[in-house]
Parts: sequence; structure tokens; C-alpha cells
Amino acid sequence: MSEPVRTLRLGLIGGNITATRSPALHVLCGLSLGVNVTYDLIIPAEWGLGFPDLLAQCARLGFAGVNVTYPHKEEAAAQVPAGDPVVRAMGSANTVLFTPEGPRAFNTDHSGFVAAWRAAFGARKPGRVLVLGTGGVGRAVGFGLADLGASEILLHDTDAGKVASLAAAIRGHSAVAVAAADPARLHDLAGIDGVVNCTPLGMEGRPGSPLPEAVRGRPVWAFDAVYTPADTPFRAQVTGLGAAFLGGYELYFQQGVRAFEIFSGLEVANPDWVRGILSHRA
Repeated sequence: MSEPVRTLRLGLIGGNITATRSPALHVLCGLSLGVNVTYDLIIPAEWGLGFPDLLAQCARLGFAGVNVTYPHKEEAAAQVPAGDPVVRAMGSANTVLFTPEGPRAFNTDHSGFVAAWRAAFGARKPGRVLVLGTGGVGRAVGFGLADLGASEILLHDTDAGKVASLAAAIRGHSAVAVAAADPARLHDLAGIDGVVNCTPLGMEGRPGSPLPEAVRGRPVWAFDAVYTPADTPFRAQVTGLGAAFLGGYELYFQQGVRAFEIFSGLEVANPDWVRGILSHRA
């Protein structure tokens, strides 16, 4: 007699998430392994619950785990015990696994960015990088850049406290040079090898770019964490300056596969099949 098909209940907690493709990614990861997956979009304002109470409710409802996105990634790291030491160091989590001992926090934005970089650029080092946005995804990407051997990381955010916090965290993790960026740097990218958008600007519902319209320079590469839509004003700006572009879709895909593996305890053995079906559905 065959074993019953396993079912995983998963979800995503965040704001402005109706355009996400995460449900399709996790359902397809499950199908590739013979696992049924349900994936709910959970907007805290619609539930009338704060983040900690919402996590507890998901655990009571039988969720195996949840992804966490803007603006709750730092809150997740602060309130949920770390399942990986890097979460404590960077102060940001995007994946919460519910275990018999309680919830545990992970960050697959970090590992996903490193995997996406290596798939696109191989062993190349990032060089001198300007990171725009130091919230949850900015913290993960900043740590990823340090792990990839960046020569210097310059941080910019409208919140100076967040810049100082991330700079201190990276210094505690790596010997890479890290500093707050001069605001004038946003207008002139001379001497910058890579420029990264880790703000929500450009995503559906949040139009715009963190760079001014008349930005100058010749960056070698650029990354935009936004992937819905794929063509953002930031992308047009940096590719117009000649940068090789790494899109947010690659981070979305890599982090999602790794999150599913945490939720399921299984390895996604055929990610190319998952990618192919997702691309066909796009």
C-alpha cells in the first residue's frame, strides 16, 4: 500500500505582496518531489494582528513555515530564535520554520544572493559596491557581498541609524571595508564597480528609483532586488550606463528554492525543471 502524499502548508507574511510569484515557486518545488503545497499570502493588516501574534497563529493553524518580506524581516530576526548563526549576525530573516521546539529563523536572501551572483558572474569579486537600502534585504545582500570578497561596501539609506547598524554588523562578520556613502555618490558613480538597489522603489505599488534621473558613471555591474516588474527605472538607468545586470528574479528563485528545502527537509534535485515551468508561466 502506497504512503499518503505529504502536504505542506506554507505562506508569505508582508505588505504589498499580491504580485509575488512565491506561491508558484513553492508549489512547483513540491510537485518536483511529490509533495502537495498550499501557499497563503498573509497581509498583517487584513488579519488585525501584530507580527508576533501572526506567527503564533500560523503555527496554531498547522503551517510548516512562512516566508517573511518587507517590512518584517528585521522584526523576524529580532523576535524569533535563529536557526542559523548568520541570522543573529545580520539581524534579518526571511524564512521561519515551525518546529516542535518553537519557530526558528533563517535567511535565504543571503545564501540566495551568493548563489545568484556565482551563477551569473562565476568567481569574479564584486569590487567596490554602493548598496542603496539597508533594510532586511539590504542587510542580507551586504553580508553576501562581504562573503563574496567585495573590496569596499558603501551604504546609503534615508535612515542613518540603519546604515550605522549594518556597517557595524558587517564589520563584526568580515574584514571588508564598509562605510556610509556620501549622498553625492548617488549622482556620480565614478569609481564604483557595482550598484545595488535593495529599496522597495520600483516594485509594483512603489514607483521610482533610488538613483536620481541624471546619474552619471560607468558601473561594471548592478543588481536590483525588485523582480515584479522585471523592468524597473533603476534597471534602465544602470544598463544605460553600461552595467551588466543581475535581476531580482534570480534572488527570488535561489532564495525560494533554499527556503523550500528548509520547510520540507528535502533537497530540490531538479531546480532547472522548476525554473523552466516558472518561465513558461511568466
